[in-house]
This record gives sequence, C-alpha cells and structure tokens, in this order.
Amino acid sequence: MAIPQLRDSDMEKCINNCFNTARVCQETLAHCLTKKTAVQGSHITVLQMCVEACELSYKMMINDLPFHHQSCALCFEICTACANECDRFADDPIMAKCADFCRRCAESCRGMAGMTVRVGSSSKSSSKSESSRTQF
Repeated sequence: MAIPQLRDSDMEKCINNCFNTARVCQETLAHCLTKKTAVQGSHITVLQMCVEACELSYKMMINDLPFHHQSCALCFEICTACANECDRFADDPIMAKCADFCRRCAESCRGMAGMTVRVGSSSKSSSKSESSRTQF
C-alpha cells in the first residue's frame, strides 16, 4: 500500500487559504447580489474570478500537479485585485472580511509561486504597488 506524500506546511497553508477564500468570496458574491445598493458589475466579475482562481489553485496543489506555481501566481494577482475592490466598501463588514481573506490568500499564493513581491498590509496602499508583476 502506497503511503501518501506529506505536504509541506506552506503548501497546506496555501491550500487552506485558497479553499477558505473561495468560500468567503462566494458568500460575498451572494451578499453583493442581494444588497439594495448598486454594486458595479466589475466588482461582481472580480469576485467570481477570485472564486475560480482560488479553486483552481487549491485543486492543483491537492493533486500535486507540477504547474501549481502558475495557478498560484494567477491567484495572487486576482486575490490582490479582489481585496482592492472590496476595500472600496470598507464600511461593510462582509466586504472587509472578504478583503482580509483575499490578502491572506494572495500572500500565501505569492510564496507558492516563488514570487518576489510582497502584498501590502495597508488597505490604503496603492493598488499598483500591490499588484506588482511576478519575477521568476
């Protein structure tokens, strides 16, 4: 009987962050669709893409696919964009929670992708500096 390969703690953390962020983004998406105030279509699209990017990344890592680094790089970019979008609604606790989860996921995906950029912790920081391009 084959013994399952143990994952390193960074990969386990990233899998969990991606899984939880996908769930929180899905909940936030439902929240946005039921809000009485107008939420821009671009915000809805970014939330949807964030769910999909997070799901793709955790599925690739769970299955030990050798190109999970590329999906994590994409997830980093989309999670960063989603956090920035959610920060625009900082007075809404559900949006603030989503931004926090997206930032945490972006940071762990950055590490899994081997990127040299760091996600800023301040929600007021420039989106251009937070979405710096990857360096492989």
